Amino acid sequence: MLDGARSASESAQGSPRPAFVPGLMTVADAITLARLAAVPLVVWLVLRHHLALTFWLFVAAGASDAVDGWLARRNGGGSTLGSVLDPVADKALLVTMFVTLAAISVLPDWLAILVVFRDALIVGGVLVLSVLGQSVTIRPLYISKLNTAMQIVLVAVALLLAGFGRHDALAAPWLLNVLIWAVAATTLASGTAYVWNAARMR
Repeated sequence: MLDGARSASESAQGSPRPAFVPGLMTVADAITLARLAAVPLVVWLVLRHHLALTFWLFVAAGASDAVDGWLARRNGGGSTLGSVLDPVADKALLVTMFVTLAAISVLPDWLAILVVFRDALIVGGVLVLSVLGQSVTIRPLYISKLNTAMQIVLVAVALLLAGFGRHDALAAPWLLNVLIWAVAATTLASGTAYVWNAARMR
């Protein structure tokens, strides 16, 4: 109660806002939630082979991610809800894109399996360590950030080539193959790095 009174008093005096606002949905959170809610639509569009429209939706999702991140920083760091929703929405969209694009043979199925397995391995490892009573702190690694960036670029390029009929372009097969193997390599490297760090903490 005293803390609440103190917070109200500080807000009234124009003090900086806390980094996280518990229990409050902000505009940034609403944008993130809309991005998460768009995942079923993306699945339907890809399976219906509306890849040009999916490309623009994917671009809009990326723009919305930048916007809600900017809004969160502008408002003092965002909310507790946003800190959970944002990575979930991003990961759900990316994993869904790999699985559905593999289902219609735009991307290789082995790559989709590798991407899903890497994420399942990390989540499963966290759950196991939590059950064993060990505190788990996952810090984003450089290789993991690179892997995410490569995944985004690969999905965008695959949608662009398939959705706008650019498979006949001279550099298209070469570019797509390079990105596929880059994603595979960084996925393996990031998964191995997380497992190695977890083993060292043990």
